[in-house]
Parts: sequence; structure tokens; C-alpha cells
Amino acid sequence: MRIIKLDHAARENILSDLLKRDPNNYDSYGAVVQEIVDTVKEKKDEAVFAYTKKFDKAQITKETIRVTEAEIEEALKSVDSGLLEVMKKSMNNIRRYHQMQVRRSWFDSQPDGTILGQKITALESVGVYVPGGKAAYPSSVLMNIIPAEVAGVKRIVMVTPPGKDGKVDPVTLTAACLAGATEVYKVGGAQAIAALAFGTESIPRVNKIVGPGNIFVALAKKAVYGHVSIDSIAGPSEILVLADETANPRFVAADLLSQAEHDELASAILVTTSPELAAQVSAEADRFVKELSRKDILEKSLENYGYILVADTMEEAIDTANAIASEHLEIVTRNPFEVMTRIQNAGAIFIGEYSSEPLGDYFAGPNHVLPTNGTAKFFSPLGVDDFIKKSSIIYYSREALESVHKDIIAFAKAEHLTAHANSIKVRFE
Repeated sequence: MRIIKLDHAARENILSDLLKRDPNNYDSYGAVVQEIVDTVKEKKDEAVFAYTKKFDKAQITKETIRVTEAEIEEALKSVDSGLLEVMKKSMNNIRRYHQMQVRRSWFDSQPDGTILGQKITALESVGVYVPGGKAAYPSSVLMNIIPAEVAGVKRIVMVTPPGKDGKVDPVTLTAACLAGATEVYKVGGAQAIAALAFGTESIPRVNKIVGPGNIFVALAKKAVYGHVSIDSIAGPSEILVLADETANPRFVAADLLSQAEHDELASAILVTTSPELAAQVSAEADRFVKELSRKDILEKSLENYGYILVADTMEEAIDTANAIASEHLEIVTRNPFEVMTRIQNAGAIFIGEYSSEPLGDYFAGPNHVLPTNGTAKFFSPLGVDDFIKKSSIIYYSREALESVHKDIIAFAKAEHLTAHANSIKVRFE
């Protein structure tokens, strides 16, 4: 891995490079995605079946698009019992963590006859996109469905691309069943997002769409936003490790590569105050790359967006971590909890040398659907709040309104909204 002396120019150049990975920059795909979305909106099932045959090489009909109970039973029987137990343990951790996020409606009653409050209501329906293709992602199934189930969403619809045989990966299907999906449909890509947003003869529309996907899925979510809500437009995965001379270079290198293996646009960055650690991590990373199965992806990822930055002070290192606002941030320093208090921008923070990033991906409980491309400066991890909405509650008695009605009338008149003023005035004529 390349080692760079950290200064202002280096930091600005790296920030500029990282932002190039933003899905919003891939305008060349926009027209293609918009055409798919518009066609599904117009032709509904017909378009979904045609695109599924074109892109996934699968023949799907109105009779086969929805996963049946028999298919779920078949999937459950085919999954390794050991993996099934691990998934159940992970699911329990995820559910317990997200149950801590549940909000309650509240009301504040005052002696003057006013009642103010906030009513919390779960969304009626949510669509969860799960990638398919060559790999299965049961962890993403659990992370997207369980918070919705905890929030109280009644209809949780999962969509995922089918294989050429027209079937859904059994591990993915098993995770959906365990987590609480109420419906599963065999459709992927931009056409799946459009179907969820506008509805077809086979797939009723939903209120919100969540879940990761490729550039076509990301841009489709952007295209339908406003017709439905979405979680975010996710970019490539990223990790930043903040370390000093106490860190284990072999652990740090392994953790950096755990994200670099996702794809060629993934980012892996070490920011350290130790030149010795920088050199050791670089050497360890080079050794690991030769041994790991995704060697080609790792090499290109590190070449494109892999950096080891050497800072003069921990303060400078922390400032850089906050500027990058990484999806995953590991803190491996002498006093990691103290450093953590100075972190403002990160999707998920992993503290200490035994809290490696994959712990969060699969098992610990906090959500692994996280803000990317610097959006951790203003976005949060997926959670229960993403599956609820809030309504304000206002009650005034006649006496309570009478004591303030002249103030409200004066305010309305100041804005030249006489009908507003009149709505208050008529109650006291």
C-alpha cells in the first residue's frame, strides 16, 4: 500500500478522489435507468418479466414471480444446520440492539388546557432490496428486515434477482423467512425498484424502499424518490483505521483488506501517527493480498483508493478522520475510548483491536447499512427510525386559545394572511 505524509494538500486530494465514487456522478447510466423505471411504470408486469428475462436470463410469470411457501420450506431444509444456528444468533443480537431504538408516542398536558404531543406510527409497507447474482447476502437481509419488523411495519416485501432457474438463493430466502418478510418476489435491478415504487399487477406498491444494490439499483432509488421514500443512495464500501504505535500491524492490514475485497471502488485508509506502523501495515497487506481469494479485486481497490497516511499528531489524524467521515471507522490507539469522544463523523465506530469491522457486518447487532461517501456528516445508520413516521398532536381548550388568540391574529396579519387571522377571530366574536 502507498504511504503518504499527511498534509493539507494530501488530505484535499484524497477527499476529492473519494468523492469520485459517488453514485450521483455516474450520469452515463442515468438515461438507461430512467427508461427502465418509466417502462415498468407504464407496462407493469409485462416490463418486469421482460427485463428479468433480459438481465437475469430467467423466465418469470405472474404465477411464479412470488415465492411460495413450498419454496421457502425447500430452502429451509437445504441450508446447513450450523449456518442456520449462526444466523439465528446474529438475528437475536440485531433484534435486541434495535429494540433499544424504539420510540414511544408522548403527550404533554398543561393546566391551562393545552395538550401537545407526538404520535409514532410505523410505516404501512416497506420494500427491501437484496442483491443476488453470484453471491448470497443473508446478513443484508437480516439488517434491513429486522429493524422494520421491530418498528411494527405490517407488510415487509423483499425483492431479489432470481437465478437462471427462476429460483431465489436458499440462504437468502431462509434469512428472509427468519427475519420476518411477509412477501418475497423474484425480481432485481432497476425494474424491481420501479415495481416497488409504482406497483404492478403482481407487486403492490410500498411506502419506502431500503437496501443496497449496484449502480443501477442506486440510481433507480434516486429516480423514484418522492413517489416513495428511500433509505439512501449507497456508494462503495469504505473503512478508515485510526491507529498509533500500539496497534498490531497484522490486525490493521487484515481489517483494511476486509473492505477492499468488496469491489474495485472500495476504499481502505489507515491514518496513523507512527511511520513504523505505516511501513509494517503496508508489508503485511502486500503479504495478505497474495494469499487471499479475491486478489485481483484487492489489488485494484488498493491501487485506486487505498492509502496509508502518516500524521504528525493524533489531533491531525482525528481531524482527517472527521473530514473523510468514513462508513466504518476503527480506533486502535492507546486510549481508544478517549479518541472516540472526539470523533464527530463516522457511520459505525469500532473500538479496540478485537472489534474488527466484520464483527459489525455479521454479528454484533448494530446495523451494517451505513452512510458512505462522506454522508456520515449528516446521515445515520439504518435503524428503527427509518421505518416510522411522526405526527404532531395539538389540543387547545377554548380558554387556552382565548388567552393567546390576539397574538396569533397579529402574527397572521403580519404575514398578510387574513384568512388565517379570521380562522382564529371568528371563535371569539
